[in-house]
Amino acid sequence: MKKLNYLLASFLLITVACKKEDPILDDSGPKLVFKYKFDTTQERLNNFGQPATVPAEHGAQTPSFNGMSAHYIELAPNAYTALGSGEIVFFGPETTVGGQKAIDFAKSVIKGDGQVFYSKPISQIKPGTYEWARVSLAYQNFDINFRWDGVDYVGTVASFVAYRTYIKEYKIKTAQMSINANKDQGYWGFEATYPFVGAVTIDGQAPATTVPNPLFNTSPIPAGSCVVTGQFSNGLTITGNETKDIVVTLSFSIKDSFEWFDVDQDNIYETQAGDYPVDMGVRGLIPTVEY
Repeated sequence: MKKLNYLLASFLLITVACKKEDPILDDSGPKLVFKYKFDTTQERLNNFGQPATVPAEHGAQTPSFNGMSAHYIELAPNAYTALGSGEIVFFGPETTVGGQKAIDFAKSVIKGDGQVFYSKPISQIKPGTYEWARVSLAYQNFDINFRWDGVDYVGTVASFVAYRTYIKEYKIKTAQMSINANKDQGYWGFEATYPFVGAVTIDGQAPATTVPNPLFNTSPIPAGSCVVTGQFSNGLTITGNETKDIVVTLSFSIKDSFEWFDVDQDNIYETQAGDYPVDMGVRGLIPTVEY
């Protein structure tokens, strides 16, 4: 994908104060709660929000997700709401330690399937009806199947999908990786454990990250931003008179979301054969509401 439009990114990413602690806020009043769901059967989409098959010469598999972090959540009233013009309900920490402004991975919150990622008092959200949710993803950690010397193994991938991330260090599964630098969208680390050898790690850079946006024609997203867009089936209505929490489940399609160039065309991930990752983006978002 093309580099992020830095001017537009700056407009979006400088206006909200950031907290160091877990962004699940403690408040006695009713809250808007966001939960993660990683769906293995949800439709696989492309960047335009259209159904997508795996390209020729590529292999793909549905990984087993361990956790995910987001950087930005926005509620949009309609399909013509420009990015950044809706109700921004969450904005994660950033830093310039690595030079250019980047997400501060050390302060990112990582949550798993069914867990609450974020909550905010409803009293702090503008009343209205919102038809769309936008979520800028930052980090994914998942397990994949691969083959080495004819033996099948399970390895773990740490994938950084945001526009740019400052990484001091990170853990893939058991291995700690020291980086101390900014990394652009698509950076990944991989860990596998082999008999008599132990844990082995490699890292690299994927050339693309799919970011489904069904509003491509009316409300485009800058390349590199990883803002995934999804529509509420009946909208999300905030009246300002709520007496109990509203729970929004952010269901992400992870169907065949780990994609690689498949040299042998056998749909088996084998780095020995020359296979390499080409895409690690999620494949769609469906937000649902529970009042």
